[in-house]
Amino acid sequence: MSFYISLSGLKGAQADLSTISNNVANVNSTAFKKSKAQFGDIFAAAPMQTTNQVAGQGVRVQGITQQFTQGTLETTDKTLDMGITGEGYFTVKGEDGTISYTRNGAFAVDDDRYVVDTTGSRIQVLAVDPATGALTTPPTNTTTPASLTDLQVPTTYLGQGTVQLTSVGVSKEGLVSAIYADGSTAYLGQVAMASFNSQEGLRQEGDAHWSATVASGNAIIGTANTGMFGAVNSGSLERSNVDITDELVSLISAQRNFQANAKAIEAANTLTTTIVNIRG
Repeated sequence: MSFYISLSGLKGAQADLSTISNNVANVNSTAFKKSKAQFGDIFAAAPMQTTNQVAGQGVRVQGITQQFTQGTLETTDKTLDMGITGEGYFTVKGEDGTISYTRNGAFAVDDDRYVVDTTGSRIQVLAVDPATGALTTPPTNTTTPASLTDLQVPTTYLGQGTVQLTSVGVSKEGLVSAIYADGSTAYLGQVAMASFNSQEGLRQEGDAHWSATVASGNAIIGTANTGMFGAVNSGSLERSNVDITDELVSLISAQRNFQANAKAIEAANTLTTTIVNIRG
């Protein structure tokens, strides 16, 4: 039995090492959220058995969960780079129409003047009055991603005439404005923020993207810098929340744990070999 107990310990230590290695590998990935392996002991006994005379049967991985703590913001001075301080996610739509959520705010303009992220997905915004910036339809608890629109930055005033675009601005509330050569301003939309009842229930998609599941609940759509939604910081990006010092210390601990379990298997093997050789 001791062989299998130590084997479960080896597998647990290996899962811990893999998790830590992934954290270290993504220390420079924008908006990456570190993970932590969680373990539980294995114990079994018959109903009439005295449990204080029964040893445990090893360890098992209960789950590998992400830690959604705030990462530090790095200034980039690029207007369409957006970092979130606080709760919330950007809502983006892929080329196939699928909705996902991200905190990676490295946005740029494609050849059709749509604002897209690093995967080519278009950021979603709430419609606003172009003249005043007031929301056309304020979000409610029943607002869904299907009611959002793609953000497009036309090169001329509202896509009409010949007055050229000179600059773009994004407020802390996520209101996107475009300023043109004649001094006029047009509001293009307000960044749609998403929140969830259970962040830990989100499904990882890679590239700092997540999708909603039954465990996370449906996305709650709102605007930045209000209620549970964090502020949008234009000209900055959220860095990974991995602390390299903590991870290296955890790596040493996991390595020692692996070695200890390997030593336990070696000791059990020596004992078994001794017993088998008694007859000889």
